[in-house]
Amino acid sequence: MGSACIKVTKYFLFLFNLIFFILGAVILGFGVWILADKSSFISVLQTSSSSLRMGAYVFIGVGAVTMLMGFLGCIGAVNEVRCLLGLYFAFLLLILIAQVTAGALFYFNMGKLKQEMGGIVMELIRDYNSSREDSLQDAWDYVQAQVKCCGWASFYNWTDNTELMSRSEVTYPCSCEKGEEDNSLSMRKGFCETAGNRTRSGNKPEDWPVYQKVCGGRGAADWGLGSEGVGGRLGYCSALPSSI
Repeated sequence: MGSACIKVTKYFLFLFNLIFFILGAVILGFGVWILADKSSFISVLQTSSSSLRMGAYVFIGVGAVTMLMGFLGCIGAVNEVRCLLGLYFAFLLLILIAQVTAGALFYFNMGKLKQEMGGIVMELIRDYNSSREDSLQDAWDYVQAQVKCCGWASFYNWTDNTELMSRSEVTYPCSCEKGEEDNSLSMRKGFCETAGNRTRSGNKPEDWPVYQKVCGGRGAADWGLGSEGVGGRLGYCSALPSSI
């Protein structure tokens, strides 16, 4: 009976550490994705924000240590190697310290990160050119259409764009347009004109059929900056096993 309980405990510990190993791979992959991705708005941030790059390196470091810890735990549990089990518990302590440190850094740098992002987005909006093929512009168009928002602090941010405001007709960012169809979100880019708008005088933002929701502030949480975003979810997941 006693030997059976020991075997059950041993394989339960193996399964637990296997989950740890997989979770570490996910966290490490997320950090690598932030640094390597060039096809979404993350590419805008990671090339311009030192805070986001630092966060990516933290994810990679924590993920690598978590994978190593899971591996040592699996081998130590199956073969009952005390040395590996000792290393396992040492790494468990290091992971806990790293998670607390990463959480504190994320919390105290959130304001700085949002400020940096605001400057990046405002510059992108100001320099937006509808005749230019640009992956960063396409990424921001996707964010606005996906989150159903317009501008960083207000849709009036788009009035800083010279090309847009030089139009004599009522013209607005296509990705900001209010619509019910979601299957064409990625195709909405550039500037659009309101049908039959030639009877109106000038291009006034008040006439734009666009979303009133802003992409900054609370809107940022919908695409990964808030505690409910991707970063927050990954942070919660990485902290979960060490609290069990």
